[in-house]
Parts: sequence; structure tokens; C-alpha cells
Amino acid sequence: MSGIQRTALVLAIIGAINWGLIGFFRFDLVAAIFGGQAAGLSRLIYALVGLAGLYCISILFKPDEELERVPETER
Repeated sequence: MSGIQRTALVLAIIGAINWGLIGFFRFDLVAAIFGGQAAGLSRLIYALVGLAGLYCISILFKPDEELERVPETER
């Protein structure tokens, strides 16, 4: 798995945790940390999480062989 794929997955997981907190406890962790939902940094985080989620769609449809590729040096 490439670095971009790992980063996208980490951001998607952060988004999922934040949505879980919103759903269960009505608490938006990103807004609490970065100064509210309308704050510029919060909006940037939301945008990055959204882009990461869209990128993760491409990971979903990749063949298993591509995701489990073993570099030549490890064979």
C-alpha cells in the first residue's frame, strides 16, 4: 500500500471517528479543536477528509493483486 493510500485511509478513519462522536454524543471533535465548524482550519480538515474518502473509493475497486504487491527486494 502506498503512502498516499495510507494517508487517505488515516484521514477517512479520522472522519469516521468524528462522525461517530457526532452521532452518538453530538460532539464535533474537529470543531472543538480548531475553533468551530466555520473556522478556516476546521473547513480545511473537513475538505481533506472528504477528498480522502473520495480517494478511498478508488482503493475499493483496485484488484487485490495490486494492493498486496510484494517489492522485488523482499522476494
